[in-house]
Order: sequence, then structure tokens, then C-alpha cells
Amino acid sequence: MYIQRILLATSAIFVLCAGPVLANEKDFSLPIEIGSNSQFIDGKNKTALYKDNVLITQGSLVIEADEVEVIASGGSGREIFVARGKPASYSQKLEDGNPVSAQANEIRYEVAKRTISLSGNAELRQDSSQVKGDNITFDMITEQLLATGGNQEDGKGRVTTVFTPESIRKVKKDDSNSDDGSDNDTDKSKDGKGKQQ
Repeated sequence: MYIQRILLATSAIFVLCAGPVLANEKDFSLPIEIGSNSQFIDGKNKTALYKDNVLITQGSLVIEADEVEVIASGGSGREIFVARGKPASYSQKLEDGNPVSAQANEIRYEVAKRTISLSGNAELRQDSSQVKGDNITFDMITEQLLATGGNQEDGKGRVTTVFTPESIRKVKKDDSNSDDGSDNDTDKSKDGKGKQQ
């Protein structure tokens, strides 16, 4: 199997999809729900801290973390959710039904900007593409991302992008379909012979 690896020593701007596929707009019109084992709310400063088994949902958008800090000082619709974990994770279905998922030590969801910012062992996956870096910012509407590799001076700060060509994905899909079809044909021929005898 052919997998092309590209290592970038500098910041990279990478558009994951060539087509105009967008995040599911319906998600952003739905309320945001948070569940956790414990929570502390500071009404004066308009902040909240949720701890242990934190789950954020907004339609198909899901964030799981060990703790989440909510900053609501900007007003309704401008909340910032800072999720931390080992790792914290994010997933969402796009408008075409394809999933996007990510994980990092910290995930920052800015509601008004509709962006997800990942920091610390960041990794984002969409379709057959995967990007790894120290920091990744993903725009959920345009599906554009900026990935950086952290400290560039020691030569270790790199971004890794893995592409699987369309031809390989098609061959894998065709192989799985033909396996299923051949089994069904074999069963039918056996049944047919059994009936004739």
C-alpha cells in the first residue's frame, strides 16, 4: 500500500477537502449541552469549570475531556470552551455525512468564530487525510486549517501530513464489495444445486 508522507519544517496551511463541503450548519443552531461529574459556576465573572467525564454536545459536534473551562464574559453566543484531557477529543459530522475528528491535550472551541484550536500532541483526521502537529487551528465552516510544529530551532518542530490517494481508497472499497458479492453468489449456486437434486 502506498502512503505518501510529507514532513513540513515550517507552518503549513492545508485545505483538507477540494470541494465546497461544509460543516453541518444545523449543529450551530442547536443548544450546547454539558454533562460532568462536578461543576463550579462563578456568576460574577461569568465562568464555569466542569470536571471529570465532561461531555459537550451540540448536534453532531461532540467534545470529551477530563475538564472544561467555559468563559462566557463575551455574552450569549460568544462562549469559549477550553477542554483539557489526556487527550481531549472532538468529533463532528459534516454536511455530506463524512466525519471529522481530532484530539489534543487542549481543545479550544470558540462558538462565535466556529473554530477548534488544538494544542499539545494535536491530531486531526478527515476522510483519509491526517495532520499531526503541536498546534492546529481548524475552521469548521471553511474546513481550512493552520498547523504548526512548535519549536523550530531544534529541528524537531515539524508537521506530519499523511495522504491516502483516491485510487487506493477505491481499490479497498471495490475489494470489500467483491468479497461480499462472491460469497453471496456461492451460496446461491449451492442452494440452486441442492434444489435440483
